[in-house]
Amino acid sequence: MAEPDQPSTARMIDYWLGGEHHHPVDVAAAGAFEGAYGPCAAIFRALRNFLGRAVRSIADAGVDGFLVFGAGVPTRGNVHEVAPDATVLYTDVDPVTIRLGQRLLADSDRAGYGYGYGDATDIGTVDPAQLHRFVPGWGRRPVGVVFLGLAAFLDDDTLTRTLDELYEAVAPGSFLAIDFDSEELAAYPEALAMMGPAFRMRAPARFAPLLGRWQPTADGIVPVARWRPAGTPAPVPDAFYGGLATKPAD
Repeated sequence: MAEPDQPSTARMIDYWLGGEHHHPVDVAAAGAFEGAYGPCAAIFRALRNFLGRAVRSIADAGVDGFLVFGAGVPTRGNVHEVAPDATVLYTDVDPVTIRLGQRLLADSDRAGYGYGYGDATDIGTVDPAQLHRFVPGWGRRPVGVVFLGLAAFLDDDTLTRTLDELYEAVAPGSFLAIDFDSEELAAYPEALAMMGPAFRMRAPARFAPLLGRWQPTADGIVPVARWRPAGTPAPVPDAFYGGLATKPAD
């Protein structure tokens, strides 16, 4: 397979996490961003660790099926590695990332993990056959929806509509893991420019109202390193805020 000539955010994150599934073009892009902002590896490790703690919390609540949007590279502590007894459907909109994810999961010794196309803003784009295979009981049993790295690229109206449609689609007792980008990057205009015109920073007070009917857990939406930390929180900038929300059981 030829090396890509354009960087991928998913592979840049894999690089920052110490993974093996990136290319020189991704390393160069990561280096350029760090030149404008500063080191990023610890920040993305904190975000991935938040994902792990959130997924474990969902699994501990008895949920054993996950739908992941904007999944990126399914390694380095991603959902199926954190909750190995669960079934997981990873989705993304980038065909190169999807093919990479499918190849990596094909090497798994379990058949409970899938990867396919899925636009988070339109649940109808997810293949129904894949959805019901890898998230059995979809719409009838509680599930975990992972929605990380996406809110920053959706305007308020699109985000609230998307989350409301997901709320309607899932069964009561389901969970949503979500993150938001704070205004921390505003202090680094060159790095902010690299994020493109669709990138949206938000003040923390705006996060919870965007969830609509989803109800945040008592932890609230806080800097990811300080969400149910295992020990002393990592000393990283408060670039990402995250939390869990639920669709209350009937």
